[in-house]
Amino acid sequence: MSSEGTKFVHPNPIEGRLRLSNASLDRLPGQIRRPAYNRSDIRPGIVHLGIGAFHRAHQAVVIDDLLAQGASGWGIVGASLRSPDTRDALIPQDCLYTLAVRSGAGTEHRIIGSVLETIVAPANPAVLIARMADPATRIVSLTVTEKGYCHTPQAGELDEQHPDIVHDLQHPDAPRSAPGFIVAALARRQAAGTVPFTILSCDNLAANGHTAKRIVTQFAALRSRELARWIEDEVAFPSTMVDRIVPETTEADRASVAAALGMTDAWPVVTEPFTQWIVEDRFPAGRPDFVAAGVQLVSDVTPFEHMKLRLLNASHSALAYLGYLAGFETIAAAMTDARFAAYARQVMEDAAPTLEMPAGTDLAAYSVSLLQRFSNPALHHRTWQIAMDGSQKLPQRLLAAMQDRLRMGLPIDTHALAVAGWMRYVTARDEAGGAIDVRDPIAAKLKAIADSAGPVADRLAPALLEVSSIFGTLGGDTRMRSAVTQALAKLYEVGARQAVQEFRPV
Repeated sequence: MSSEGTKFVHPNPIEGRLRLSNASLDRLPGQIRRPAYNRSDIRPGIVHLGIGAFHRAHQAVVIDDLLAQGASGWGIVGASLRSPDTRDALIPQDCLYTLAVRSGAGTEHRIIGSVLETIVAPANPAVLIARMADPATRIVSLTVTEKGYCHTPQAGELDEQHPDIVHDLQHPDAPRSAPGFIVAALARRQAAGTVPFTILSCDNLAANGHTAKRIVTQFAALRSRELARWIEDEVAFPSTMVDRIVPETTEADRASVAAALGMTDAWPVVTEPFTQWIVEDRFPAGRPDFVAAGVQLVSDVTPFEHMKLRLLNASHSALAYLGYLAGFETIAAAMTDARFAAYARQVMEDAAPTLEMPAGTDLAAYSVSLLQRFSNPALHHRTWQIAMDGSQKLPQRLLAAMQDRLRMGLPIDTHALAVAGWMRYVTARDEAGGAIDVRDPIAAKLKAIADSAGPVADRLAPALLEVSSIFGTLGGDTRMRSAVTQALAKLYEVGARQAVQEFRPV
């Protein structure tokens, strides 16, 4: 779960504190864990696209552990595809930052040193392409969120009309999109006869490796069929399942970290104790010893992807939309309401029959652990943050399970209430008539539909269900239309808090 929306604010010099950097590491308090290796000995082997809070709280931590074990050729070059904020914050700190792990028992602080360099792609596209084309780069990983793939979420196909894709075809050496940069670098490696890097998607996409391969190959084919065939035959796209809750870092978080360090860190990340990374073991160009850092290597990650998307992410989104409408600022706050907690559990229980897991997988225990994690009082994960980009998230988080339940002849009222919550949310007006800051790639389109339909469930639900890029053929299913329309009518009638409190699954 990524952290979007954070903006860089220059540290206040009035604080009079040192700035975190290589030179100030030895002035940290003794209890602060720091890199257990000489950073000057580390060489880059990974380029990461989308160096936001989630990557820095997850994959970069795994690499930090491996560097401490001697894997000196696997440092990270991080790239921001949009904003310079991360670079501007990290460069004065020699790319060091604090990981603050919070639980009810307190906070542990750790300095992460695995990021060696940060690049702002729009400012230096040639530099980023050169880094990716360098034979030393053996893995290109991504956390660019669902919308960063420039695809249609329901079909999982490249959106050839996406503005960034149109631009990248016209300017192949100065791309904007993740697919554009990947293909530009692979084209150079093909021309040079260099072994291609492995592309490692770490985003919340069903079959994320397969989806990334399809999108990248489709984009490459628009440039060169020969290049597309080479990528199809030679480039590995292992799928992954990544799991750690990473809220948006606040000014209060920065102040707390500064107090613990005795110096300023402009760009810390806050997270929970739990972390999980499951990866398909397909790395022709080589990989670090992931297992030594607790990564689970498997031959097929699909069941675990579905488990996370349909249990964790689905219930998270359900709590986000309905919780926001009910006035809860954070997931933990929503979980203090017994009916919201029960509703989240029901989302998981209804999704469970749609999953085909390896023998020995305890879905009930996993669900219990999720409810405990959601209730972490020290983790202020805002409902508004999770509600972002719903048009990209709904298909794999909620709609896939609904489709399976309909095929199995099972009711979908639990998930329908969550979808109705999203519909109510994207009208951009809350229950008191106040404005909602809806962040979504098609927010304007959704609001136009909502404005035309008005706050009438019988008009609004069918109109939104016709957005094929989200709902596909599912939007035309009469059972889907009935369940979602009834749920939306309930939200308009009694409000989200009361609707959840009165909810009883069929």
